[in-house]
Parts: sequence; C-alpha cells; structure tokens
Amino acid sequence: MLPTENRLRRREDFATAVRRGRRAGRPLLVVHLRSGATDPHAPGESAPPTRAGFVVSKAVGGAVVRNQVKRRLRHLVRERLTTLPPGSLVVVRALPGAGDADHAHLARDLDAALQRLLGGGTR
Repeated sequence: MLPTENRLRRREDFATAVRRGRRAGRPLLVVHLRSGATDPHAPGESAPPTRAGFVVSKAVGGAVVRNQVKRRLRHLVRERLTTLPPGSLVVVRALPGAGDADHAHLARDLDAALQRLLGGGTR
C-alpha cells in the first residue's frame, strides 16, 4: 500500500497530471507524469512528495480483477517512488489487457513507460 502522503486523492490533481503532464503508453497501461508540480494544498512545504493515483475501469474486468490490478500497480509504483522527481504527480491508467497480465508483465510495462517519461527511453 502507498503511504498517505504519496496518494493522489483529489479530482483536480488527477486532471492536472492527465491534462498537463507527459504521457507514455504501453500495451497494458498508460502512465501520465507531471514532473515537479507544486501542491497548492500543502502550505509551506519546500519539497512536496511524489504522489500517485490509479485508474482502472470496468473494461479491465470485474470488481475482483480491478482490485487485484490496483493492488499490483500500487505495489509496483511504491517501489519506484524514489526514482521520480520530488513533487511529481503520476497517474497510471490500466488498459483492458492488464486484467489478464501477471505481475512481471505489469512491472515491465510500468518500467518502460517511466523510463520513457524520465528521458531515458526512445519512442
């Protein structure tokens, strides 16, 4: 599970990451990253924490499958928080194939998308 300070909760924060951030698509997921965004809701904080949110629609599967995908993605993102710039907003949107994918495939797609967004990958 992600710590409380690393969770995206507000609709506006999701919208900011999706509309103003960069996007990298992979077969199983799409990652939106808004680097170094300041948090207008946190008063006086110099380096806000990186925050992540997840979007898993009914196209991925039933409730059990969607929750399983969310748990896997939360675990994967938690391990990668230190690689992201402070104050970043990250939204991971699962695509329909994510429900059938195993942990390793999700990890591989997440790593490839983050590497591309952070400047280390090619198109």
